[in-house]
Amino acid sequence: GKGRHRLGGMAGRQANDSSRVMRYRTCLRNTILEACRMRPNWKETDSDTDWDICWADVPWMREHFDSLQLDVHQRVNHFRNHYELTRKDLMVKNLKRAKKQLEREDRASEAANYDFFPVTFILPNEYQMFVEEFKRHNVTWIAKPIGKAQGRGIFLFNDLRDVKSWKQAHDQRGGVNRDKDKPEVDVEVYVAQKYIENPYLVGGKKFDLRLYCLVTSYSPLTIWFYRSGFARFSGHRFSMNKGGLGSLAVHLTNVAVQKTETGYDKDAGCKWDLRQLKIYMMSRHGSEDVNRCFYNIQMIIIRSLLAVQKVMMNDKHCFELYGYDVMIDQDLKPW
Repeated sequence: GKGRHRLGGMAGRQANDSSRVMRYRTCLRNTILEACRMRPNWKETDSDTDWDICWADVPWMREHFDSLQLDVHQRVNHFRNHYELTRKDLMVKNLKRAKKQLEREDRASEAANYDFFPVTFILPNEYQMFVEEFKRHNVTWIAKPIGKAQGRGIFLFNDLRDVKSWKQAHDQRGGVNRDKDKPEVDVEVYVAQKYIENPYLVGGKKFDLRLYCLVTSYSPLTIWFYRSGFARFSGHRFSMNKGGLGSLAVHLTNVAVQKTETGYDKDAGCKWDLRQLKIYMMSRHGSEDVNRCFYNIQMIIIRSLLAVQKVMMNDKHCFELYGYDVMIDQDLKPW
C-alpha cells in the first residue's frame, strides 16, 4: 500500500506568532489564488509537505489525501467524500433518505420541512418511475447532468420523446434485451426535476441567489454563514411559452450562459448584492415576510447539511466552503 507522509514544519511551529507567515498550496489558478495572494503574510509554496492550508481540487483529493498524515494545524478544503452533497444525484438521494428517516422516527412535522427540492428522478436508472410521474402531470421538466457545472448540458422539456434516448442507451448498455454484438454505450447520468414555473421576478426577469457557508466540522456540525451574497439575473424577460423552452438564457442565470448573450455588460454583469435585493423585496412585501423567507433559506442550508452529516467522513483537518444556489418563487418560498 501507499506510505503515509508526515507533513508540517516551521509553519506549524509559528502558530502563536501574530506576524507568522501562512503558507498555502494550491493547484488552482483562478479567484482562489487571487484571494490568497491578497492576504497579508500569506505565501504560496509548491512544497508537497510544508504548508498550512492546501486548497485542492477534486483530483488531488482522490490521488493524495488518503496517503497523507497531517499535522494538527494543517487544513485541506474538502472532506474526503464531499461529493455526497456536491454531486446532484447523491444530494437528492441523501435528502430523500433524511426525509424518510424522519418519517420512520414519527417526526412528521420535521420531515415535512424537507419540501425545498422539486420532485426529482435520476435518469436513466429511475426512468420508469419518472415516466409514471410525467404522465400524471402536464408540467415542464429540467434535466441536468450530474457531473457538469455552469449550465453545461442543461435543457428544459415537456415532451417525453426528448428523454427516451436515455432509456434506449441504457438498454443498449446493460439491459436484458441488449444486443450482445453491439458495443456498450457510456450513458451520461442526469437528474430530471419538475421545473419551478412561477419564479419570483424582478423587472420581469428571473434570478437565483448564490449564498456561502463554511463547514469546519460535521461532528459536531459547525456552520459559519457568510452574511452577504448576491443575486444572479437573466438578461431576458421570463416566459414559459413552449417555443421559448430552448432559450437557456431566459431560464438559466449562470454567468457562463449570460455572458454569451448579445448586449451583456461584463463590467455591470447581471448581479445585485444581497442587500439590494432585500431592500427591493421589503419595499413590496414588508420586512416580516422577507425576513421569514431568508430564515427559511438558512434552514434549507442547515437541513441539507444535516442530511449528509452521518455519511460524511469527518476529519479535523478538513473544511468545506459550499456555494448554495437558491431560488425564490412568487409565494416567497425558497427552493
